[in-house]
Amino acid sequence: MDITGIKVRKILDNGRLRGIVSVTFDEVFAVHDIKIVQGGSRLFVAMPSRRDENGEYRDIVHPITPQARERIEEQVLDAYLEEVSRRSQYPCE
Repeated sequence: MDITGIKVRKILDNGRLRGIVSVTFDEVFAVHDIKIVQGGSRLFVAMPSRRDENGEYRDIVHPITPQARERIEEQVLDAYLEEVSRRSQYPCE
């Protein structure tokens, strides 16, 4: 399954949440509300989640293998950082 599109929907400057993106796979399946989060030492990708009846957050969708998670995270973070850079060059857009 290939990532065929990444749309950076929101970039935030304050707090740990830094951005929200949507990812399209094979031009036929989209996952929205993927979060870019500032961790203790690096940015990471958090999959869409919801709170269960016990008050714990559970991912709605997620990669099954570590390799898939790494590939998705790498491509999403690259697209996010590219968009941050582009917006800093052209802040009026």
